[in-house]
Amino acid sequence: MRQDSEKSAALRVGKALNDPIKGITALRRAGVSVTVAEVRMGPDLRHATVFVKPLLGADEELVLKALRTNTAFFQKEVAGKLRLKYAAKIRFQSDE
Repeated sequence: MRQDSEKSAALRVGKALNDPIKGITALRRAGVSVTVAEVRMGPDLRHATVFVKPLLGADEELVLKALRTNTAFFQKEVAGKLRLKYAAKIRFQSDE
């Protein structure tokens, strides 16, 4: 049962991050598309590791830096879109 709730939460976080919000839109304007490959939620649902990959692997370090710099913005957006009381702490990682 707990595993189902973790998968459901991960799916909702992934969908919320895929919305065309300001940070991702800015990257796209710069010609960079980002794929969210996977979202892993912690057992307490308070932490989320988001595995991302720029399309064609272009400027991977630059994209990760931009996402990490705007982590608070993404956390707020995800919590708002999912109507959560607490925002999961998001950590961006490169998808290998």
